[in-house]
Amino acid sequence: MAAKVRARAAAEPATPKRRRFATVPGSAREPIDAKAERLVYERVRLGIMSALAVREQLTFNQLKELFDVSDGNLSAHARKLEEARYLTCTKSFEDRRPQSVYRLTPLGRTALHRYLDHVEAVIRATRGR
Repeated sequence: MAAKVRARAAAEPATPKRRRFATVPGSAREPIDAKAERLVYERVRLGIMSALAVREQLTFNQLKELFDVSDGNLSAHARKLEEARYLTCTKSFEDRRPQSVYRLTPLGRTALHRYLDHVEAVIRATRGR
């Protein structure tokens, strides 16, 4: 039986191998999760994560002012980051007004750093360093 399998395999034309792109020099050995990368890549979400990487916390209004976006737009982006557990949101009241305070989680900080490492590796490879 094994001889028949080998004979059949030898008679069938070899399937062409899929072409693979070279890895970017200096990039992490494990592949970057494409879904996580797309989540961080978007301009407003990258901005939110970057701002929270240098500030312990920011309010909804501070983020809104920083990125000049509508309430709905900021809320949608922040919610996506919360769902991914990259941000936490604490809601409270100050002078009878609702206040949302955002913080970057350790998972969010790791995702941001992985994304930035990848972008830096692409830049180095493009510039030939």
